Amino acid sequence: MKKLLIIFILIAFFSCESEPKNIKINGPVFGTTYNIQYYSEDDENFKKQFDELFKSVNESMSTYIADSKISRINKGESPEVDEHFERVFTTAKRIYRETEGSFDPTIGAVVNAWDFGPEGKITNIDSTAIDSLMKTVGFNRMGLRDKKVIKSTNSYLDFNAIAKGYGVDVIGEFLESKNIENYLVEIGGEIRVKGINLEKNTSWKVGIDDPNFEGEQSYSKVIALKDEAMATSGTYRKFKVDEAGNRYAHIINTKTGYPTKTNILSVSVIAENCMAADAYATAFQAMGIEKVTDFLYARQELKAYFIFENENGELETLSLNNFPE
Repeated sequence: MKKLLIIFILIAFFSCESEPKNIKINGPVFGTTYNIQYYSEDDENFKKQFDELFKSVNESMSTYIADSKISRINKGESPEVDEHFERVFTTAKRIYRETEGSFDPTIGAVVNAWDFGPEGKITNIDSTAIDSLMKTVGFNRMGLRDKKVIKSTNSYLDFNAIAKGYGVDVIGEFLESKNIENYLVEIGGEIRVKGINLEKNTSWKVGIDDPNFEGEQSYSKVIALKDEAMATSGTYRKFKVDEAGNRYAHIINTKTGYPTKTNILSVSVIAENCMAADAYATAFQAMGIEKVTDFLYARQELKAYFIFENENGELETLSLNNFPE
């Protein structure tokens, strides 16, 4: 009886010891912030590894780093690209084709030309310069062969609309490689989750921002995610207004080179991974609700949620493919 009691006490002791710890890590990255939460039985803090992964993604695809792979390519060099670059390039090419060019990483130089100046007012723009830059736009003019980018024009490549989501995936995949079964990774509003929030014993809950032109934060809705990712593209914080009061999105039309006139304030996309969700959210802003509705009819694996202004200037929402309520 005494031995059985000792065994029971030991089992209870080790059961308590092995209970997963809730680890929370945050900090700056990619010009924004990150928040990572995961449960680890070994109480492992992976901040050092996260920082190393962020550094490797930046050194591959940051246009703000002069000697990154992408910056060197934009200068006309031909460096051998790494796995990060290759994965993003391949996914970007697929989504470029699927969206018929609405998502195009070669639009970056035109985006830069449209400097969103003080108060977001549209100023005189040099249409000749825009026309000249548009001659270099077209992801179809680029390819990847033997780990090197092949391009036929002096195109400027910018993965800004997909790399942040990819960074979320890199951290998620790292955690899974460490047998972490329950986590939430968020970078600048792009999110990937797995498992549940053990602390609350519920699915991971995430909020979708209300369009707020004053910069205050409130949530349009809070939804539950499980083993999936979500990215949001909003125009309500970065836009231009012409003399007639028309609002133009910071998303540049890849066919014309000019800002997109839109009534869409926000679009959130749920996908299997955050890299794809990030790219689709950008493309859907440019495509418009009607085209996206047709597009998603054949792609039930993607879910989308729009916040837009109707003809009376009133806010409306639209959920497609059973986006969570």
